Amino acid sequence: MRFEGEIYMMIEKVTIEDASELLSIYEPYVRDTAITFEYDVPTLEEFRSRIISISSKYPYIKAVENGEILGYAYAHAFKDRRAYDWSVETTVYVRQGRHGRGIGRLLYNKLEKSLKGMGILNMNACIAVPEKEDKHLTDDSYRFHLKMGFTVAGRFHNVGYKFNTWYDIVWMEKLIGEHDENPPAVRFGQWSIVSDACST
Repeated sequence: MRFEGEIYMMIEKVTIEDASELLSIYEPYVRDTAITFEYDVPTLEEFRSRIISISSKYPYIKAVENGEILGYAYAHAFKDRRAYDWSVETTVYVRQGRHGRGIGRLLYNKLEKSLKGMGILNMNACIAVPEKEDKHLTDDSYRFHLKMGFTVAGRFHNVGYKFNTWYDIVWMEKLIGEHDENPPAVRFGQWSIVSDACST
C-alpha cells in the first residue's frame, strides 16, 4: 500500500532483540540532555531487563522504517499501590536527527489505543522543564504533550540536578476512559498491537 507523506513506517511490539538498537537511541539522551535525569547509560543487560519487566505488563512499542528503529514508547506503573492500577506513566524517545517528522505522535497514538484496550484510564507524563531553555533541555517535550492532549497537573521546582543546573519537572495527564464507580480490572500483560503501516 502506498501512502502520501514523508514517513512510511510500521508500529510494532518491541522484542528483547531490539535492546541494543533502543539503547543506542536512549544513550545520547542520558549523555547529552536533561530530558532524562539518569546520569549513567544503562548496560545492555540492564536495558534488556527493563524491556522484559515492562513489556510483561504494559505496551512497549517501536516505530520502524526500512528496517531501522526511529523511536520507541512504553508505559509503566505510575505507583505500585493497588489503587493506582488504572494509571500509568508514559515515555517516548525518538532517534536524534529524526525529530519533527511526527514519529512521537504516531507512537503515542498507538500507545494510547493499546492502553485503552487493557483498561487503563489515566496516562501521566513526568517531564523535565528548564527555568530557561539551555543546550541540555528545552520545552519541546512539554509542548509535544500539550499537542497530544495532555494537561498540566502540577509542577515541582528545582527537583532534578544535572549538568550543574537545577531543573523543574512538570506532571501532565490525559484521561482516556470513563471513571466509573466499579471499573473493570486492568488486564495486565494482555496488551496487544496490530502491526500496521503508518504515515504522516
